[in-house]
Amino acid sequence: MSTATAGTKPARSLPPLMRLTDAAAERVRALYARPGAKKYLRIGVKTKGCSGLSYEMSYVDEPGPTDEVVTDQGLTILVDRRASLFLIGTVMDYQTGTLSSGFTFVNPNEKGRCGCGESFHV
Repeated sequence: MSTATAGTKPARSLPPLMRLTDAAAERVRALYARPGAKKYLRIGVKTKGCSGLSYEMSYVDEPGPTDEVVTDQGLTILVDRRASLFLIGTVMDYQTGTLSSGFTFVNPNEKGRCGCGESFHV
């Protein structure tokens, strides 16, 4: 039985703020296990590049007052609240190539990227 009244739609749930692939979770675990490592990985966005926004990652010992806490695959990462709307539904991956390796983001909110892949816009 639906609790919505005539003329109103039931609220739809939002996708998770972020998810980690198995490869990303494995890499984050390794980074957290390093001697002297900071306790949390914080994800944010900043104004940068030709498309406008760029992903920003930093390590911190404590969540900030405006951080969103995301738990996936037994790991906790932090998301800067100012970046939340840009990141809803994002999947973080870790890829290793011949010449480089690093975290990548599959973000359903992106409308485009610059040619070099450094920045994106929503």
